[in-house]
Amino acid sequence: MGNRKGLGKMQGIPVASLVIGIASSPAERRQLARLLGGSDAFLIVSNVDQAREFLGVVEMPAAATVIPAAESVVAEAAQSLQTPPPPDLAVDSDRRVLRWRDREIDLTRLEHDVLLCLVHAPGQVWTYERLHLEVWGNRHLGRGSDMHSVVRRVRRKLARLNAAATIHAVRGVGFRLAPV
Repeated sequence: MGNRKGLGKMQGIPVASLVIGIASSPAERRQLARLLGGSDAFLIVSNVDQAREFLGVVEMPAAATVIPAAESVVAEAAQSLQTPPPPDLAVDSDRRVLRWRDREIDLTRLEHDVLLCLVHAPGQVWTYERLHLEVWGNRHLGRGSDMHSVVRRVRRKLARLNAAATIHAVRGVGFRLAPV
Protein backbone atom coordinates (compact mmCIF):
# COMPACT_ATOMS: atom_id res chain seq x y z
CA MET A 1 0.00 0.00 0.00
CA GLY A 2 3.04 2.27 -0.17
CA ASN A 3 2.28 3.46 -3.71
CA ARG A 4 -0.97 5.44 -3.73
CA LYS A 5 -2.68 5.84 -7.06
CA GLY A 6 -4.94 8.78 -7.83
CA LEU A 7 -8.61 8.02 -8.39
CA GLY A 8 -8.43 9.73 -11.78
CA LYS A 9 -6.26 6.86 -13.06
CA MET A 10 -6.56 3.31 -11.85
CA GLN A 11 -3.89 0.95 -13.14
CA GLY A 12 -3.18 3.29 -16.05
CA ILE A 13 -6.84 3.45 -17.16
CA PRO A 14 -8.44 6.93 -17.12
CA VAL A 15 -11.61 6.95 -15.01
CA ALA A 16 -14.16 9.78 -15.26
CA SER A 17 -15.86 8.80 -12.01
CA LEU A 18 -16.02 5.91 -9.61
CA VAL A 19 -19.23 4.70 -8.01
CA ILE A 20 -18.88 2.57 -4.89
CA GLY A 21 -21.86 0.40 -3.98
CA ILE A 22 -22.31 -1.40 -0.68
CA ALA A 23 -24.51 -4.49 -0.59
CA SER A 24 -24.34 -7.18 2.07
CA SER A 25 -25.89 -10.13 0.23
CA PRO A 26 -24.84 -11.71 -3.07
CA ALA A 27 -28.34 -11.06 -4.49
CA GLU A 28 -28.10 -7.34 -3.64
CA ARG A 29 -24.59 -7.18 -5.16
CA ARG A 30 -25.89 -8.72 -8.42
CA GLN A 31 -28.78 -6.24 -8.53
CA LEU A 32 -26.42 -3.36 -7.86
CA ALA A 33 -24.06 -4.60 -10.59
CA ARG A 34 -26.95 -4.58 -13.09
CA LEU A 35 -27.96 -1.12 -11.90
CA LEU A 36 -24.45 0.30 -12.26
CA GLY A 37 -23.60 -1.55 -15.47
CA GLY A 38 -23.61 1.65 -17.53
CA SER A 39 -21.19 3.46 -15.20
CA ASP A 40 -17.64 4.22 -16.30
CA ALA A 41 -16.25 2.49 -13.23
CA PHE A 42 -17.83 0.92 -10.21
CA LEU A 43 -16.82 -1.08 -7.18
CA ILE A 44 -19.22 -3.21 -5.16
CA VAL A 45 -18.22 -4.20 -1.63
CA SER A 46 -19.95 -6.11 1.17
CA ASN A 47 -19.66 -3.52 3.93
CA VAL A 48 -18.57 -0.02 4.81
CA ASP A 49 -15.23 -1.25 6.19
CA GLN A 50 -14.31 -2.69 2.77
CA ALA A 51 -15.18 0.64 1.14
CA ARG A 52 -13.06 2.51 3.69
CA GLU A 53 -10.19 0.08 3.12
CA PHE A 54 -10.37 0.73 -0.63
CA LEU A 55 -10.61 4.48 -0.14
CA GLY A 56 -7.53 4.32 2.07
CA VAL A 57 -5.60 2.81 -0.84
CA VAL A 58 -6.54 5.40 -3.46
CA GLU A 59 -6.01 9.12 -3.26
CA MET A 60 -9.38 10.86 -3.29
CA PRO A 61 -9.70 13.98 -5.46
CA ALA A 62 -10.79 17.15 -3.66
CA ALA A 63 -14.25 17.07 -5.29
CA ALA A 64 -15.01 13.49 -4.18
CA THR A 65 -17.93 12.97 -1.85
CA VAL A 66 -18.71 9.85 0.13
CA ILE A 67 -22.43 9.35 0.63
CA PRO A 68 -23.47 7.35 3.72
CA ALA A 69 -26.81 5.52 3.92
CA ALA A 70 -25.74 2.92 1.39
CA GLU A 71 -28.44 0.51 2.56
CA SER A 72 -31.21 2.85 1.37
CA VAL A 73 -29.53 3.22 -2.03
CA VAL A 74 -29.28 -0.57 -2.35
CA ALA A 75 -32.92 -0.99 -1.30
CA GLU A 76 -34.04 1.63 -3.85
CA ALA A 77 -31.93 -0.02 -6.55
CA ALA A 78 -33.36 -3.45 -5.78
CA GLN A 79 -36.92 -2.09 -5.85
CA SER A 80 -36.32 -0.21 -9.11
CA LEU A 81 -35.22 -3.42 -10.82
CA GLN A 82 -38.42 -5.17 -9.76
CA THR A 83 -41.03 -2.56 -10.70
CA PRO A 84 -41.46 -2.03 -14.45
CA PRO A 85 -43.60 0.87 -15.66
CA PRO A 86 -47.28 0.22 -16.35
CA PRO A 87 -47.99 -1.71 -19.57
CA ASP A 88 -50.37 1.02 -20.77
CA LEU A 89 -47.43 3.38 -21.30
CA ALA A 90 -46.03 3.35 -24.84
CA VAL A 91 -43.85 5.45 -27.10
CA ASP A 92 -44.97 5.56 -30.73
CA SER A 93 -41.73 6.26 -32.61
CA ASP A 94 -43.39 6.54 -36.03
CA ARG A 95 -45.56 9.44 -34.90
CA ARG A 96 -43.25 10.55 -32.07
CA VAL A 97 -45.98 10.53 -29.42
CA LEU A 98 -46.27 9.28 -25.86
CA ARG A 99 -49.39 7.20 -25.27
CA TRP A 100 -50.97 6.49 -21.90
CA ARG A 101 -54.07 4.30 -22.30
CA ASP A 102 -56.31 6.23 -24.77
CA ARG A 103 -54.53 9.59 -24.46
CA GLU A 104 -51.54 10.86 -26.46
CA ILE A 105 -49.14 13.78 -26.34
CA ASP A 106 -46.55 14.90 -28.89
CA LEU A 107 -42.85 14.62 -28.11
CA THR A 108 -39.86 16.53 -29.42
CA ARG A 109 -37.00 14.47 -30.84
CA LEU A 110 -34.98 14.76 -27.64
CA GLU A 111 -37.97 13.96 -25.41
CA HIS A 112 -38.74 10.95 -27.58
CA ASP A 113 -35.17 9.65 -27.53
CA VAL A 114 -34.74 10.04 -23.76
CA LEU A 115 -38.09 8.44 -23.04
CA LEU A 116 -37.45 5.62 -25.49
CA CYS A 117 -34.24 4.69 -23.63
CA LEU A 118 -36.04 4.67 -20.29
CA VAL A 119 -39.10 2.75 -21.52
CA HIS A 120 -37.03 0.03 -23.17
CA ALA A 121 -35.15 -0.64 -19.93
CA PRO A 122 -37.87 -0.33 -17.26
CA GLY A 123 -36.54 0.29 -13.78
CA GLN A 124 -32.93 0.40 -14.97
CA VAL A 125 -30.95 3.49 -14.10
CA TRP A 126 -29.47 5.16 -17.15
CA THR A 127 -26.34 7.06 -16.19
CA TYR A 128 -25.95 10.63 -17.36
CA GLU A 129 -23.05 9.55 -19.54
CA ARG A 130 -24.93 6.68 -21.17
CA LEU A 131 -28.06 8.77 -21.84
CA HIS A 132 -26.03 11.62 -23.26
CA LEU A 133 -24.17 9.27 -25.57
CA GLU A 134 -27.38 7.57 -26.73
CA VAL A 135 -29.52 10.71 -27.18
CA TRP A 136 -27.04 13.49 -28.02
CA GLY A 137 -24.40 11.24 -29.59
CA ASN A 138 -21.51 12.59 -27.54
CA ARG A 139 -19.93 12.32 -24.11
CA HIS A 140 -21.67 13.95 -21.15
CA LEU A 141 -19.90 17.16 -20.19
CA GLY A 142 -20.54 19.62 -17.41
CA ARG A 143 -23.66 19.93 -15.32
CA GLY A 144 -26.06 18.38 -17.82
CA SER A 145 -28.64 21.17 -17.79
CA ASP A 146 -29.68 20.13 -21.32
CA MET A 147 -30.60 16.67 -20.09
CA HIS A 148 -32.37 17.93 -16.96
CA SER A 149 -34.45 20.30 -19.07
CA VAL A 150 -35.60 17.48 -21.35
CA VAL A 151 -36.39 15.23 -18.37
CA ARG A 152 -38.39 18.03 -16.73
CA ARG A 153 -40.49 18.45 -19.91
CA VAL A 154 -41.12 14.70 -20.16
CA ARG A 155 -42.17 14.55 -16.50
CA ARG A 156 -44.70 17.34 -17.15
CA LYS A 157 -46.07 15.47 -20.16
CA LEU A 158 -46.38 12.25 -18.17
CA ALA A 159 -48.24 14.21 -15.48
CA ARG A 160 -50.56 15.83 -18.07
CA LEU A 161 -51.54 12.37 -19.23
CA ASN A 162 -52.05 11.25 -15.61
CA ALA A 163 -49.70 8.36 -16.37
CA ALA A 164 -48.83 6.05 -13.51
CA ALA A 165 -45.13 6.48 -14.27
CA THR A 166 -42.56 9.21 -13.91
CA ILE A 167 -38.83 9.73 -14.29
CA HIS A 168 -36.94 9.40 -11.04
CA ALA A 169 -33.52 10.95 -10.58
CA VAL A 170 -30.89 8.82 -8.90
CA ARG A 171 -28.72 11.54 -7.43
CA GLY A 172 -25.27 11.68 -8.93
CA VAL A 173 -25.94 8.70 -11.21
CA GLY A 174 -28.75 9.27 -13.71
CA PHE A 175 -32.46 8.61 -14.34
CA ARG A 176 -34.92 5.74 -14.39
CA LEU A 177 -38.56 5.30 -15.35
CA ALA A 178 -40.63 4.09 -12.42
CA PRO A 179 -44.24 3.85 -11.26
CA VAL A 180 -45.66 6.89 -9.46
